[in-house]
Amino acid sequence: MTERSPFRHFKTSPEIIRLAVMLDIRFPLSLRNVEDLLHERGIEISHETVRYWWNRFGPMIAAEIRGRRVEAMRAHRHWQWHLDEVYVKINGVTHYLWRAVDHEGEVPESIVTKARDRKAALKFLKKSMKRHGRPETIVTDRLRSYGADLKDLGRGDDCETGRWLNNRAQCSHLPFR
Repeated sequence: MTERSPFRHFKTSPEIIRLAVMLDIRFPLSLRNVEDLLHERGIEISHETVRYWWNRFGPMIAAEIRGRRVEAMRAHRHWQWHLDEVYVKINGVTHYLWRAVDHEGEVPESIVTKARDRKAALKFLKKSMKRHGRPETIVTDRLRSYGADLKDLGRGDDCETGRWLNNRAQCSHLPFR
């Protein structure tokens, strides 16, 4: 049985749709800027069309990019994660933002929880390892929840802990929405 194309009901070619969505994903451009860039290439579309394409195909294309990136990272010999948690206030209530930062400085996974305990750390680790695979090395700060959970997951031997080892994760505390 053949797989149906998600672009089958559109008059515009799939390459143009992918280009428009990729410009919006990859670069911090407005929809009108994407419209102008495509106009310079001889493609006449409206910014509303780009918005519609983004809503329709954006998650699919982002998942493809994420999948290719994970496969490339799994093939990398020294794939390393730096794990960290940050206090954030959401509507005046303190929450904890758990992040994994890879060796290139990208944030592959982050979740927000109300608790900063072993259960929250285990939830974060299971979710990130299920989605992105297991890294070769995990670097953490001295939070005991990580060590206990990594031993439960069979990863206690390749975990590095230390106050100054986790600078890559500490440097990733950028403003977020």
